[in-house]
Amino acid sequence: MVIPTLRAGEPLRAALESLAAQTWKDFEVIVVDNSGNRLAALLASETRFPLLVLYPETNLGFGVAVNRAVNRSEAPLIAVLNDDAVADPGWLGALVNAARAYPEYGMFSCQIRLAGTKWLDSTSLEMSRDGSSIQRAHRMPFASDESPTEALLPSGCAALYRRKAMQDAGHFDVDFFLYGEDTDLGLRMIWMRWPCRYVRDAIVDHAYSATAGVASPLKAYLVERNRLYLVIRNFPFTDTVAAFVWAPARYALHLVAMLNGKGKAAQFAQGSSALWLPWMVAKAHVVALLALPRLLRQRNAIRRHARVSREGFRKAIYAHRVSLWKVAQH
Repeated sequence: MVIPTLRAGEPLRAALESLAAQTWKDFEVIVVDNSGNRLAALLASETRFPLLVLYPETNLGFGVAVNRAVNRSEAPLIAVLNDDAVADPGWLGALVNAARAYPEYGMFSCQIRLAGTKWLDSTSLEMSRDGSSIQRAHRMPFASDESPTEALLPSGCAALYRRKAMQDAGHFDVDFFLYGEDTDLGLRMIWMRWPCRYVRDAIVDHAYSATAGVASPLKAYLVERNRLYLVIRNFPFTDTVAAFVWAPARYALHLVAMLNGKGKAAQFAQGSSALWLPWMVAKAHVVALLALPRLLRQRNAIRRHARVSREGFRKAIYAHRVSLWKVAQH
């Protein structure tokens, strides 16, 4: 079990207390304190189960923090939990039982609920033509959840990965830092023939974006840059070209949604000037262009080791495709 944290504090305390209450007891927990100030030290002394806390000198970001924790463990199953998420007592047991029952699956998504509401945050991730990913079943009532068990990718907020699948795919990538690293890893797992299964009984409550904020210039930049990174690395050539063709349509739809007070663009406009958005998009494209030689080398490496054909990969992502308009309103 890995929990990266930046601020520690009460949200992390609640997350750790929820782990202490798990009905499945055979697990170890590693907290990666990205604060640089050992903020998790006090909480480590309060826990009711063995806990290892890693203290990197700087903020490693989500993915690299998880990688560092995984390297300190030999567990065959790797659970990831946000520090602002609280797990139901049966959460881990449901995931472990699913992993045992379905050995052909390499990743497992959870029923993630929006804390304090009757709504779902996510049951997995879906993807649009331009490579944008959003939460499946977001803002749907969890009492009537009918999400199919076949899923595209788990949200990094709360998920279970098979160690063998992570080793085959190459773990989280250092280039992503925040946002989209779960999507990139999941796509590489699909290339390695490790699909995702949704586990409805694996329930967590999530205080959405409590750590990084709902909408900010930094988040807008990282989300767009990382979308470009994962498209170039993972999409077949024709789908990569199509992603760049479809992206301007999504930008236009974001503008329409923003004018109607909907979606992330509207949330951004409430806290910052909307004029920042074109600048963040342009910056993301420039950075991705400068990184293109490295991204193409990574793309070639992914293809060399792939266990599914381009058609098989397309079939997997097309089965969970979401419209650009839905992304803009999300």
